Amino acid sequence: MEPTTHPDRSSRGARAGAPGTTGTTGNLIDRLWQASPPLTAVSALMIAAAVASVIGLVVDPRTITGAPAWLKPLKFAVSTTVYGLTLAWIFTHLPDHRRMRRIVGWMTAIVFVLEVGIIDVQAWRGPTSHFNATTPLDQVLYAVMGAAIVVQTLVSVAVVVAVWRHRFADRSLGWALRFGTALTIAGALTGGLMTRPTQAQLTDLRAGGHPASVGAHTVGGVDGGPGMPLTGWSREHGDVRVPHFVGLHAIQALALVAFGLRRWRRSERTRVKVVVAAGASYAALFAVLLWQALHGHSLVASDAAALVPLGLWAGATALAFGVIARAQEQDAPTEVVV
Repeated sequence: MEPTTHPDRSSRGARAGAPGTTGTTGNLIDRLWQASPPLTAVSALMIAAAVASVIGLVVDPRTITGAPAWLKPLKFAVSTTVYGLTLAWIFTHLPDHRRMRRIVGWMTAIVFVLEVGIIDVQAWRGPTSHFNATTPLDQVLYAVMGAAIVVQTLVSVAVVVAVWRHRFADRSLGWALRFGTALTIAGALTGGLMTRPTQAQLTDLRAGGHPASVGAHTVGGVDGGPGMPLTGWSREHGDVRVPHFVGLHAIQALALVAFGLRRWRRSERTRVKVVVAAGASYAALFAVLLWQALHGHSLVASDAAALVPLGLWAGATALAFGVIARAQEQDAPTEVVV
C-alpha cells in the first residue's frame, strides 16, 4: 500500500514556508530566507561588495602582484555570493536539520564577511592579502583569514553528512548534492596546500631571513607571472588555484547536471547512473588537475606527459557514458519531470 500524506498537515507546511517546500505562497528568495537568513543576507551583501569592486577596477589603476588591485576582491565577492546562495538552496532540501542549518549558516556568513572584508581592506591599503608576511599587521590579517576558513570548512562537513543521510525525492539530485558537497570540501582543503612555504622561502627562513611572503599558489615559479584572462591562473607554471576552483564549484556543476537530466526522457534509474558517472568523472578531473598543479604544469602549457592523465580521464568518461547510453537504448521514455 502506498503511504498517504495528511492533507491538512502538508498544506500547513506549505503555508508556513517550511524549507524544502515548493508551494506557490513564496518565491525562491522567500525559501532561501526561510532556510538560512544569514546566508541570504550575506549573499546580498557580497553582491554589493562585487559592485564596489567593479567600480574600483574602473577608477583605481593600481596593480598588486601584476593584477588589478580590485580583481581579487571582485572574484571573492562573486564566489562567496554563488556559494552562499547555493548553500542556502541546499538547506531548503534539509528541513529537518534546523540546528545544522543555523550553525553552518551563521558560521559561513561571519567568515565570508570577515574574509572579503580583509581582502577589500588590503586592496585599499595596497599589499597582498594572502601569504603576506611583510608586517605584523599583514601577518595577523592573513592568519585570521586562514583560521576562519579552516573553521568554516570543518563546520561544513556537517552539511556533507546531512546530505548523504537524507533521502531525496529526486534521487538524481540527491546524488548530485552528495558528490558535490564532498568534492567542495576537498576543493576547499586544497587551499591549505598554498600556505606551505616554497623552497626559496624555506631557504630564506632557515638562514634567519624574513621573506615578504610565506606560501604561494604558483608551483615552479613565482606569484605574479603571466596569467590567464580574468582568473589570473599561471600560463607558465602549475597553479593550485585551478583544482581549488574546480573543487569548490562541484556543487553547482553537478546540480546543473541533475537539473538538465530532468528533461531527459529516461527512467529515474538511468538519470541516477548518469549523475553518479558525472560525479566520478568530476572527482577524477579534480584529482588530475591537482596532480598537474603540484607537478608545476600549467593548465594551458602542459607537456605531453601532463596531457596523458587528461586524455585518460576524457577517454574513461566517454566510455562510461557510452556504456550507460548503450545499456539504455531500449529504456522506455518516461514522463518529463518539470
